Amino acid sequence: MVVRGDVADSEKVERLATDTEARFGPIDVWINNAMVTVLSPVAEMKPEEFRRVMEVNYLGTVHGTLAALSRMRPRNRGTIVQVGSALAYRSIPLQSAYCASKAAIRGFTDSLRSELLHDGSSVRLTMVQLPAVNTPQFEVMRNRMPRRPQPVPPIFSPKMIADAILYAAEHPGREMVVAGSALQAIFGQKVAPGLIDLYLARTGYESQQREEAEQPGRPDNLFEALPGDRGADGPFSGQSRRSSIQLWLRERPALAITSSLALAAAGIGALARRRPADVDRDRHETDQL
Repeated sequence: MVVRGDVADSEKVERLATDTEARFGPIDVWINNAMVTVLSPVAEMKPEEFRRVMEVNYLGTVHGTLAALSRMRPRNRGTIVQVGSALAYRSIPLQSAYCASKAAIRGFTDSLRSELLHDGSSVRLTMVQLPAVNTPQFEVMRNRMPRRPQPVPPIFSPKMIADAILYAAEHPGREMVVAGSALQAIFGQKVAPGLIDLYLARTGYESQQREEAEQPGRPDNLFEALPGDRGADGPFSGQSRRSSIQLWLRERPALAITSSLALAAAGIGALARRRPADVDRDRHETDQL
């Protein structure tokens, strides 16, 4: 069932929830996924562009969450999935509005999670932090740069991301980071944010633009949906990865734990075997000095 409307309009989101339950019964899983973005330096952004990105991405998520909660809490069951991004943790140049909206979603979700725990609610809440994905957004997003936009490689296929979101809906942990590149971005922000600032200052502009020149005046979907169905895949299918070792291990936690323990045991064993030789070598080098 399709309900036309804008997630920035809370009444339309409420209608979506009402019509869905009228046709299919109680909602078990609610996924907040709508987004828009602008590729532009901050100094060239307009106030209404910042406002619109926050209305769709952040407030759209809030509206969807409230609609789901009002139905799930009385039943004391259900799962809400927030589709986030590694950029909720590590912002990049030219995406200030989008990064801010994803960080806001993470802050909102963390607050709500604590409240649900306080209330002893069985409603589950999870956030999926995505890597770069080959969606059609790069054909319809607003772009103020001279060349056509692209996601920062490595790029992953929508099919893999859909599988990850389905897994999160069925196994709703606190948070799920998809793919090693997203994990690296989050980890890098925690341990060396200043170094990442410098790295992105040098690479962030080039890595988000293709070789082709942008078409001046190209229509975009920031304020209005564009006609037509562009499908799930964007123009980067030839570069898209269809699997992730990190995700594969996340979906098999027992295997991941076993592998980690095996690697740790192997490392300890190797260290133990090498220690006598290392000691003798160190003593020899000390004598030489």
